[in-house]
Amino acid sequence: QVQLVESGGGLVQAGGSLRLSCAASGLTSTISIMGWFRQAPGKEREFVAAIRRISGNTYYSDSVKGRFTISRDNAKNTVDLQMNSLKPADTAVYYCAVTRGLGSPQAMGTYTYWGQGTQVTVSS
Repeated sequence: QVQLVESGGGLVQAGGSLRLSCAASGLTSTISIMGWFRQAPGKEREFVAAIRRISGNTYYSDSVKGRFTISRDNAKNTVDLQMNSLKPADTAVYYCAVTRGLGSPQAMGTYTYWGQGTQVTVSS
């Protein structure tokens, strides 16, 4: 089992920055991929970014590429999402997710463990 706790959400003006962090506990050495998803009101949950725990290879959605940066600290068992140049369209609940298996880093079905979510609100 793996437990995930997100932090760092909040309210920011458009153009501003926020940093989300996700701390994992439990069988963390078996994690293969760590990702961030988001869900805006009335919309489906969507992929934001992911990183492979061992190789550090990263993946981004087109909507955040160049603005967001995902990173991990394997010693601390954390995965962070640095969000710059935020837009009102980035407003959503952001979820951390990890998997111990294989699959596409962009697919929700790849992930087994999910955090409770943290709200990010970007005002115009």
